[in-house]
Order: sequence, then structure tokens, then C-alpha cells
Amino acid sequence: MDPVIVVGAGPVGLTLALALARQGVPSVVLDEGPGKDEQRPARTAVLRDDTAALVERLCSVPLAGAQLAGWRSYRRKQQVRAVAFGADEPAPVHLVQHVLTGALREAVAAERLIKVAVNSRLDSVEQDATGLTAHTRGPDGTWWRGSYLVGCDGPRSTVRKLLEIRFPGRTAVERHAVAALRAELPPAGEALLYRLPPWRGAGPEIAVRPLPEGAWRIDWLLPSRSELVTPDALVTRVRDTLAALCGGSTPPYELLDTGVHTVHHRLARRWRSGRCFLAGDAAHLLGALGTQGLDEGLRDADNLAWKLAHCWHHGESRALLSSYQAERRTCVAARLRAADQALPILRGGGGLRSYVPGGARGHDGLLADGHLGRGPLGAVPSYASSPLAPGTTPAETIVGTAPGAPVADVPVTAPDGATVSLRDRLGRGRLLVVLVAPGTGVWERRHWLTAGVMPRLAAAVAALPMTAELLVAEEYPGAAAHTVLLVRPDGHLVSALAGVRPEELHAAAEAVRGGAPAEAGVRAGR
Repeated sequence: MDPVIVVGAGPVGLTLALALARQGVPSVVLDEGPGKDEQRPARTAVLRDDTAALVERLCSVPLAGAQLAGWRSYRRKQQVRAVAFGADEPAPVHLVQHVLTGALREAVAAERLIKVAVNSRLDSVEQDATGLTAHTRGPDGTWWRGSYLVGCDGPRSTVRKLLEIRFPGRTAVERHAVAALRAELPPAGEALLYRLPPWRGAGPEIAVRPLPEGAWRIDWLLPSRSELVTPDALVTRVRDTLAALCGGSTPPYELLDTGVHTVHHRLARRWRSGRCFLAGDAAHLLGALGTQGLDEGLRDADNLAWKLAHCWHHGESRALLSSYQAERRTCVAARLRAADQALPILRGGGGLRSYVPGGARGHDGLLADGHLGRGPLGAVPSYASSPLAPGTTPAETIVGTAPGAPVADVPVTAPDGATVSLRDRLGRGRLLVVLVAPGTGVWERRHWLTAGVMPRLAAAVAALPMTAELLVAEEYPGAAAHTVLLVRPDGHLVSALAGVRPEELHAAAEAVRGGAPAEAGVRAGR
């Protein structure tokens, strides 16, 4: 088959190309630019633990970001929340976006299944029954033949416009003045949020986050109808804020970059048109109240990659490809709706709400959810209502992870006998079948592989309609011995079964792949 065409060489497009390559699918990345990224230290991203793990798995190197040690939020002079990151509260990673893109570009350059075409701007797409043809203009206008096309080309997406997909929403939901600087600020490694800070010229809200190598990013929430932020005014904000953070005197600092960041909320009406898809900022814009749009874009890529790979290798399934929009658009829409509902509460000023006992603290907690990746504003999405979810059966059992939610990252024993984390086995285009078997760690693999329920389970896994890998875990949160977990390639739980149930396991795997592939004559998926 022809390669997948990925339009856009930002973090989402590069992540998608790498995820496809890891599953044996070639791709062509159409990069409108020269293949280099603008160096902007003030343009940063906060990645939650799941998306940070995804990028590290694809790049095979640790991210060059600051793993936050903790979070503190203040209202005026009073501390209202303190969070220490650890096992119960995984630490987000804060990094400069061009550093992230650079790491992805290096991984792409080493991947033989990915071709990057620089200075290539898409100007037309034509679909047919067996694939599509795209044309790019540049120094040498070129026609490209592909099996599928994914628009990861940002808010002004050419792909979205060519497909005539509407992109409704709200403009300038929030505006922030932003500065990246190098200084010694207390407390080291912690992110800080000040609501109604008590010093001069602070504005309604300030966020301070550490970056690697002693750098920091500071955001000042601007009034909705504020005037233009001049360089002199921004330097004054920097000096006043640093003085307040350091006890009254401005410490030595090096200003690295500044800017004004405007947050828009938009959601594309459709994320799929035939063989063409939208992902990342081409499909959605969000970011108010601490939510992270890049996080959602990377989840788009992770969700879509295994579905495209399965169809590329085994024949197209309409249900499988349609589930991308059903799952991802539904989750992003819920996040946008939660942010839009919270905005009047959190940005509506004082009034009687300021005098309601506990009201301010509750509002601070709501805002913290967006920044920390919790609750409706920030939690990792669950696909409980996915069209790929299997029907309920008496064999199902309850574990610490609800069906559709991301699985816990527990140690597992791989087929070669190595002990690895469950998260390390994701993204390979295959299902994971995890047997919870306490005590297996004390036995050599050659003993327990042929004992107890293992032979029967291994036979059931070999008969599944999708390629699957059998893993063994000593324990899993909330799971009894001999519980069998079926996990999607992107790490979301399909089902938990009490014991080895070949028929139920087969039915669940059949549901995950969206049923049997379509006949060759109806594989266009429109």
C-alpha cells in the first residue's frame, strides 16, 4: 500500500509519523517550512505523564525538560494548595517546544520508514476508492500518492479548508503576557500560581514554572480588553514579579524571550472526511485555565496511529476509523465545555461569590485541576462510551481501572522473560493480554509458562483476531489472582475478565478492531 501522508511537521505530525513507523507503516511528512524550528524559549509545553511517556518511547531518549517537584497555589498572601508530585501524583514535564520538536526530528531522521519533504505546501487533495493524491507547491511542485492523509497543520489548517470543514468556537478566551528568563528563584523545581497577587501591577493571576538549566517561564493573565503590552511595560512586570518572589529586591536575571499568548477555543465539526483526518490544532484549540492543547494533540496521534496501522496492514474497517472521531472529539469537546463553564466562575470577578464560605478555595481547586491534569479540565480521557467497547458479560470483573480508562503502569514479565513496565509495551500495534498471577516472580519463566492456566491462555491469545502479546503481572490495582486484562495498543483498558475465558476474550478483541475488515470494493471508508 501507499504511505500515509502527514501534513505538518510540528510535534503532533512528527509524533504521528513515528508512531506509524513503530507499527511498520511508512509515511511522508509534508513540512511547509525549511525543516528547522524557530528558537522561542517562551513557547513551552507542559506534558502529563502519559504523553511524556509516549514521546520518550518514540524518541528512545529522556525528555530534556524540567520534571516538576511540586505545585503551590496562593490567593493573595495565603497558600491554598500544595501538591508534592510522586507515585500518587505523577509529575508533569515542562519543556521548551522547539526542544521537543528537535528531539522528534532527530528520531524521524533515523527512521527509514519516514520521508520528510521540506518547503512543501499542500494545495490540493483528491480521494478515490483505493487512496488519495495530494499536490504540493514549492521549488518543485509534486504529486504524492497516499493511502490516508492526516492534517496536523495547525490552527490555519490547509487540510481542514480543503475538506471544507467548519471550525467554530470563541476567539481570545484568555490573553497572557509571557516571559522566559534565567534567575535563581525560590522554591527550586516548584510551579507557583498566584491569584490576586498582592504586589503592584501584578494583574489578576500569575503562573511561574521552572524550565531546565535554571530558566523559568512566567505568565501574567491580562484583562480581556487590555491595551497593547509594550516591551517597557513587560520588563516592569518582570522586575516587580521577581522582586515579590525574592523578598523585595529584584535578583540578577537574564531575559531570554517574551511574547503575548492568546488562547482560542475552537472545535472542528468533523475530524474525518473519507481517507482524510484532522489532529492537533487543526482539529481543536484549547488552553484556558491551565489546560494543555499539545497534550490533547499527542493523544490524537496515539489514538489514530494504531487504527491507521491496523487498517493499513489488514484491510480497512469503517468502524475502527470512525471511532477516532467518536473517541477523541467527544473527549476534547467535554474538556472545552468544562472550561467554558468554569470561565465565568473563575474570571467573573468578585461580587457575592467572594463572600461565600469555601467558595474561593473551591475555585482555586477547580483552577488547579487544569494545571495539574485532574478532573474534567485536565484528567487523562477515558473511552468508556467508545463504539469499540465490547458488550458486557458475566465474566467481567472489577479492577482499579474502569473499562476505557488508561491502565496503570505496573511491572510485567515479557515473553522473553524480561521484566519491563507495561507502558513500555504500548504503541506496537498489538493488543496486550495481561495475566495477574501473584508469585510468578519467584519462578523461572520456563516453569510458569507451562503451568496452571498459562497454556490455555496462550492458546486463546494465539487465536485472537488481532495480533496480541501475552504478559504476566505479579499484581494490578484492585485485581484478584488470575484476572485477565485486555489492553488496547494505546494503553486503554478494553475489559477485565475473571479467569481465562477464550470466547469472551475473542469477542472483546473483535470489538476492538471494529469487526472484520471491509471488502476491497468498499474500503474507501466514506
